Amino acid sequence: MTENTPDSLIPYDEIVQEALRAVVGRVLGEIVAGGSELPGNHHFYITFKTGAVGVSIPDHLRERFPDEMTIVLQNKFWELEVRDDGFGVGLSFNQIPAKLNIPFAAITAFVDPAVDFGLQFQASGDELEPEEHDIAENDAETGTSDNAAPDAEADGGDGSNVVTVDFGRKK
Repeated sequence: MTENTPDSLIPYDEIVQEALRAVVGRVLGEIVAGGSELPGNHHFYITFKTGAVGVSIPDHLRERFPDEMTIVLQNKFWELEVRDDGFGVGLSFNQIPAKLNIPFAAITAFVDPAVDFGLQFQASGDELEPEEHDIAENDAETGTSDNAAPDAEADGGDGSNVVTVDFGRKK
């Protein structure tokens, strides 16, 4: 594209973002359809904006993660349900069970490190760069690996299957 490319009257970036977030819904729906068991070594890191409209998490988690939070769906989760607009899941944090409801529109990243696949989404409004945050470290089953974040950055620059969408809106 050149500097003289006109602004589009069609919101392509929003359409693509919505379509890619639907991928997350379909993947989670496949897990529910399979009895909520993750196949093979698959596991998911899902990052979302905790203050986004429709996000429902316990107050103690919102206080600890006022901007953004990453959860891990791997060994110990329950009541995974997928809706048209988002999903709900039960997780345990420091031995305290919690029910989270997350709209797909609040998700900023979805990674399945088992197959080196990831999606990153533009944050809405002025929040284009996510703030650094701790991983939520929801509880793992006894004798399993911890729930720390993957070492590799999900930026697609390493030959991985990460899809980053950024249409570079003019301000």
